[in-house]
Parts: sequence; structure tokens; C-alpha cells
Amino acid sequence: MEDFLMDFQFEDEQRLKGIIESVLFAAGDPVLIKDLAQIVGISEKRVEAIIEFLSEDYKAENRGLYIVRFNNKVQISTKPEYAAYVKKLVKQEGRQNLSQAALETLSIIAYRQPITRMEIDEIRGVRSDRAIATLIERGLIKENGRLDAPGRPILYCTTDDFLKYFGFKNIKELPELIEFNLAYEEK
Repeated sequence: MEDFLMDFQFEDEQRLKGIIESVLFAAGDPVLIKDLAQIVGISEKRVEAIIEFLSEDYKAENRGLYIVRFNNKVQISTKPEYAAYVKKLVKQEGRQNLSQAALETLSIIAYRQPITRMEIDEIRGVRSDRAIATLIERGLIKENGRLDAPGRPILYCTTDDFLKYFGFKNIKELPELIEFNLAYEEK
């Protein structure tokens, strides 16, 4: 009888893995753990365990997918080492690397969020309008309300796409910020 129960539990777990994998594949975009639990009809804790099993399955050398997790969301993605092959199929029209100005602006927003354009401009020493527009267009930053000050300037913060793109589970995983003293010191 005990063997039967173990076989049943194994088959049940395998079926749930298949269901969750199918839902994640069909969604394409990240799915909240709580939404997966609701869709499948099981607890969030059990979803977490099954996601962990899926992650282990995908770690096999011959697998082309892996599980990406961030901000209580999960997504199936292709392994980075196969990107060249995927790009041949999915032509990224007009997708170019971010400019130096956009990277500077994104770094400032990531570490100082929420932050206004004026604060960004002060840190950079130049206007950041175009860089901000590019980052919004790429979905790496978003508007996050308005500052309660004259003119009610827009506050900016990073998005889940930013986390996913850079491989962070949450904003707390950003590397420690090292501030440089650029003052010239004579020896």
C-alpha cells in the first residue's frame, strides 16, 4: 500500500510540473506565484516546490530552457548560451544596445529610485530627457507617481523587465554602489 501511495504522489507531482510548465510557456511573460497557485489550485508553497523541481530539471546540460525568478514572479526563458540561435529566428528589429547616456541614467534610477528627472540631470550634469524616453520605451523604467513639490515632477523607478534583463530577483540584489572621489590628490 505504501508503494502505491508513493507512486501516486510521484505521478501527481509530475503532472503538476507539466501543468505549471505549460502555463508558464503559454504565458510567455512572468507570472506571479500566487496566480500560478490559483490557476493550478494548489498552495503557493507547493508551487514554489514544483518550480524548484522544474529549475533542477532545466539545469541539465542538454536543456535549452531555465526558470527566471524575480519579485515573486516566475518565467521560462531560453538559456543565454543559445541566444545566437534564437536571434536567428527572432530578428530584433531596431533593437540596439543602450547608449552611454541611457546606461548612466538607468544606473542612477536603479540606485536612487524613486527619482525625478531634475535630480538625474543634476547628478549627470546634462539633460536626460532622451535617455529617459529610451528607457521607458524599452520598458526598463516607468513613472512611479509624482513628487509632492512645486510643479509635481514625475518620479521614475525601474521595472520588472529591468530585473529580468539584468538577472536580479529584486532590487536589493544590485551590487553595492561604490562612490568614487574624483578630486585630484597630490602625493
